[in-house]
Amino acid sequence: MFDVIIAGGGPTGIMLASELRLHGIGVLVLERLAEPTKEIRALGLHVRSLEVLDQRGLLDRFFELGQQYPVGNHFAGITKPQPVRLDTPYPFTLAIKQPVVERLLIEHAAEVGVEIRRGCELVGLSQDDEGVTAELSDGRQERSRYLVGCDGGRSTVRKLLGIDFPGEPPHTQWLTGEMKVTAPLEEVVAVVTEIRKTDLRFGVGPSDGDLYRVVVPAATVAEDRTVPPTMDELKQQLQAFAGTDFGVHSPTWLSRFADATRLAERYRDGRVLLAGDAAHIHPPLGGQGLGLGMQDAFNIGWKLAAQIKGWAPEGLLDSYETERRPVAAAVLDNTRAQSELMSIEPGPQAARRLVSELMEFPEVQTYLIEKITGLGIRYDFGEGHHLLGRRMRDVNLKSGRLYERMRTGRGLLLDQTGRLSVAGWEDRVDHVVDASEDLDVPAVLLRPDGHVAWAGEEQQDLLPHLRTWFG
Repeated sequence: MFDVIIAGGGPTGIMLASELRLHGIGVLVLERLAEPTKEIRALGLHVRSLEVLDQRGLLDRFFELGQQYPVGNHFAGITKPQPVRLDTPYPFTLAIKQPVVERLLIEHAAEVGVEIRRGCELVGLSQDDEGVTAELSDGRQERSRYLVGCDGGRSTVRKLLGIDFPGEPPHTQWLTGEMKVTAPLEEVVAVVTEIRKTDLRFGVGPSDGDLYRVVVPAATVAEDRTVPPTMDELKQQLQAFAGTDFGVHSPTWLSRFADATRLAERYRDGRVLLAGDAAHIHPPLGGQGLGLGMQDAFNIGWKLAAQIKGWAPEGLLDSYETERRPVAAAVLDNTRAQSELMSIEPGPQAARRLVSELMEFPEVQTYLIEKITGLGIRYDFGEGHHLLGRRMRDVNLKSGRLYERMRTGRGLLLDQTGRLSVAGWEDRVDHVVDASEDLDVPAVLLRPDGHVAWAGEEQQDLLPHLRTWFG
């Protein structure tokens, strides 16, 4: 019997599996694909995702294979200069394709002992007071204490649970892929530049080597998005939008994506939970989907481990939904807004001009960038210090960096007073007595996901928060 079965071996599922293994939890990942996909569904990682990777000691391997671009404001394709300095040591976007992200996460998962069973799909499940029975496509059954559905927007787990997925159906669908072209680069750039003056939904540009990435609106919304388009279909749409198909040929992969926007009505049913696209889908505007799923995993991992180990305080596992569902709802809203602003209709274009004017103000720029990158997230922990509920940025200590002290995945008390104690919680919370010129509060208690659970200086004030989060 496994502690946790995870349905879905994409970035969310693999990230969650590694987080659980950090706490010694036995995990089985089920992935229906026999090999990792070559499809490029995401092109980079935002600031908060980079911080998450740094907190687990993984960032350097991502830096080696990615390219850094300064964070700019591109809300709905409205480009503005870089704003005032962001509150992070990583004020850039890391351009790195999703297949590379998946490969690096899988390599890390193997290092920490995650079992990934490929070519094996979950087709049924049932649960009782002791655990969950998963029925597999190969006819076998596996038991686990908990199961997490990280199996995408068409989640089998969500459907088997009967959890509603309300929202808006797709209005527009895009055809995309990587392929070769015969047209000269200068011609491609000239044609695409002219089209994007009025329609930002279109794009053709260099990718890896001699390959080009193509994105073009489809003629209709296909009922089954999992059926890839044909090259003839793609060429027809390129001709319709650009007057040329650029001589595209030899695709390495073809796919579709759409602008459906949906949010699961709940994230948990007994011993089964949802994360990533299984819980929320939205248009890819702003490049937020990959990080949103990874951060779901970062939030739930330590909580589920605490539940399995028996020390989770009441309500800890349910706090996953109360914290992360509003974050997903906010992402859905900002992608809805961006979709409207990118419409070529007169009304949305008037709104776009107004938003462009507002984005001249640094405060507006910073607000929108923090929304897209995840830096603006604040969980509701009640009234208190301005850091309460926010993620703690990395700070320099006299003996290194804060994030270097968080690699264990445990809670952490950063104590600049030397007078505090975590006696009774030493197996769950590290006590770091050190000082930082970057921190203007005597002490902070951090959850394993880096969010501030308490800030202050008195032991009697600290104790209730240790009980609230660490049992």
